[in-house]
Amino acid sequence: MFGLIFFILFTPGVSEFLCRSSDLEISYTFCDSTAHTFMFNVTPCSLMNKSIWKAALTWVPRSDITYLKIIFKVWYDGVEVLHWKEVLCSGTDDEYAVCGTLKGRQCEKHTMPFPHLAETLATEFDIKGSRITFPKSHYDIVLQGFSDDSENNRIICLNFTMIVKQDTF
Repeated sequence: MFGLIFFILFTPGVSEFLCRSSDLEISYTFCDSTAHTFMFNVTPCSLMNKSIWKAALTWVPRSDITYLKIIFKVWYDGVEVLHWKEVLCSGTDDEYAVCGTLKGRQCEKHTMPFPHLAETLATEFDIKGSRITFPKSHYDIVLQGFSDDSENNRIICLNFTMIVKQDTF
């Protein structure tokens, strides 16, 4: 049974619900058809209480992370309202936990249905965007990560859907 759940969570094209409540629904899919070992979670699942969201990320990257550029785009009712680029890892004086993570490799010595994966990044962090007031609407969010400045080597891409069911004013 656990193997089936693992397969569903990490199969390309399958939508994963992060949370669902009376005022908010968030889900994501991967942008490409490559299989990923990735899990993401946010709590609380609400925009009404104005608290900071706590996020948990578990990821086995497909490339060493000595350099990481993030591109974050948000569309509100079909119009791009945010386009943010940031270099999180440059190889020197990096402050984020993801920096320096090695490419994931399967360990040969394990014989479980899915081998133990080495170089797993597991971290928790705060998302302060939950303090923003969001009008009731449908939001599309794309998060891309690149291991080079030219944005040719994409190592992760996620399509998030956020449905705000009631105004948070």
